[in-house]
Amino acid sequence: RRIGFEWSVPLVRRTLLECSGTVRAAELAMEHGMACNLAGGTHHAHRDFGSGFCILNDLAVAARRLQARGLARRVMVVDLDVHQGDGTAAIFAGDDSVYTMSVHCGKNFPFRKQRSDLDLDAPPGMGDEAYLALVADVLPRALAAARPDLVLYDAGVDAAAVDALGFLELSNEGLLRRDALVLRACVDAGVPVATVIGGGYAECLEELAERHAIVFHAAQGVWRETLGAG
Repeated sequence: RRIGFEWSVPLVRRTLLECSGTVRAAELAMEHGMACNLAGGTHHAHRDFGSGFCILNDLAVAARRLQARGLARRVMVVDLDVHQGDGTAAIFAGDDSVYTMSVHCGKNFPFRKQRSDLDLDAPPGMGDEAYLALVADVLPRALAAARPDLVLYDAGVDAAAVDALGFLELSNEGLLRRDALVLRACVDAGVPVATVIGGGYAECLEELAERHAIVFHAAQGVWRETLGAG
């Protein structure tokens, strides 16, 4: 009930594939500088229970997997889903090897927040320009403080104005600019970045899929301008 899904074998398989996809994206990012997972962003899952449509926290699994293999010593999670990444924050509380950053609408789920290393509350109704200015102001300083070997970026699209469960007012163009901003900041800092799609809620699945594809368009553009330029 807390998770929000009925338990089934296909659900278990999807959950495992989702986590594996984020681990693989992180591995590829360490090799090539940037990589994207077609799923992931299950940031409400805690160490010992699932919540909010999240069963296992793929971000935490990927961070720990790469650390265990010696591929990354310090990991940073940049979570721009409209909901706070409470599970991720709780799992890594007091752990200096993983820096958690969450920009979310404080009036939205979860109503009992956890403490990330950096939490920024975006007020309901915040639009493109104010939101982008907020992220642009804080992200370079957060990257400098975290000193990560890898960034895991949760590009949730539930910050969109049309999202069924989001309270913010970002346009699709705003989401594209947001994703490009994050990816460029990572590249400029010389830090590999792996993306996951995060949350997004709509009755029209085709429109939702188009919004989830935005981070891939952003990654393609930033890759061509920077990492793939040679």
